[in-house]
Amino acid sequence: MNEKVDVVVVGAGAAGLMCAAQAAKRGRRVLLVDHAKKPGRKILISGGGRCNFTNYDVSAANYLCRNPHFVKSALSQYTNWDFISLVSKYGIEFEEREHGQLFCLDSAKEIVHLLLAECNHSNLTQRYQVEIQKIAKTESGFFLNTSQGDIECQSLVVATGGLSMPKLGATPFGYKIAEQFSLPILPTCAGLVPFTLHVADKEALAELSGIAVPVEIQAQCGKSFKEALLFTHRGLSGPAVLQISSYWQPGQAITINLLPNIDVDAWLTTAREEHPNQTLKTTLARVLPKRLVEVLLERQLFVDKPLKQFSTKALLSVGEALEQWTLVPNGTEGYRTAEVTLGGVDTDVLSSKTMECKIVPGLFFVGEVMDVTGWLGGYNFQWAWSSGFVAGQWV
Repeated sequence: MNEKVDVVVVGAGAAGLMCAAQAAKRGRRVLLVDHAKKPGRKILISGGGRCNFTNYDVSAANYLCRNPHFVKSALSQYTNWDFISLVSKYGIEFEEREHGQLFCLDSAKEIVHLLLAECNHSNLTQRYQVEIQKIAKTESGFFLNTSQGDIECQSLVVATGGLSMPKLGATPFGYKIAEQFSLPILPTCAGLVPFTLHVADKEALAELSGIAVPVEIQAQCGKSFKEALLFTHRGLSGPAVLQISSYWQPGQAITINLLPNIDVDAWLTTAREEHPNQTLKTTLARVLPKRLVEVLLERQLFVDKPLKQFSTKALLSVGEALEQWTLVPNGTEGYRTAEVTLGGVDTDVLSSKTMECKIVPGLFFVGEVMDVTGWLGGYNFQWAWSSGFVAGQWV
């Protein structure tokens, strides 16, 4: 005898938990399944274990999607303020960090506990370590053959996430479901991910590992971010690098302004007037880590000599080198360390108001599995809450 429910939600991450809770509150009989042992694994490790659960400033501009308007409806139906209210309702203390990012003061476990409390409903059953072997469309909905029995449902929600962090159980299962129903999938790649460098650059910069500097970093498409860059033993990381990685294409250069908060030309001119005998290296070491200055000299971005020996034109060239330091990454660290997956199920086949597939009635996609990727800063979690919420009103 097949088990019959109204809704099956596949994936017990942020979006799946939110969707399941909302559907159950509407009186729908919901079965939430996942192949993992426990829910919310990615939530638990996010934000250094503190979970950057949303941001004070959220708009469509904070998302990458081939259709830039797609996210607007869901973000307006369930806003960052709605989730902040939910967090406050559960008495979870949080703090604001730079750029409006909101983190739990204690632990990301609190967000998982909140979601599980929301899912604690008589209409909702959770089942883990479930392998789905087959999905078929029926007249009344869907049939699922699983490792724990056969299930029939009216609505099927795919909340399986992307490919990032496979050690936490990420798989391409959601894309396979989309392919089964002939839905277009935009090419996927790692997003919010550190860069690796070519051998010469890697060797030259390796000794800077652990040094962080505030920069403005720009991709060839013109997009730029003003945040910290961190040198690592493999390449470049830090918030600025993670942000720009989502806009970078293989083979392209990135341009780094090492002194984004200084009018470099005016500063160097003043320094030459006031300290003519001071060397350029000594001057730069006042505003940049000394070892970084030494590496830039070794790489011959400029030469070291007393400031009085620099012509105005030569001094402008030094400023240009500091403001437009160009590197060509070798690649990224890939899905292993990526926070998100770019690309995914094409939003053109989904309703922006409900997350339902336009060509397969009853089939919904929420969260990272679709072609919606947020910036670093709580935006991907907000998309999970918003898309999960709106789907939960319609499944």
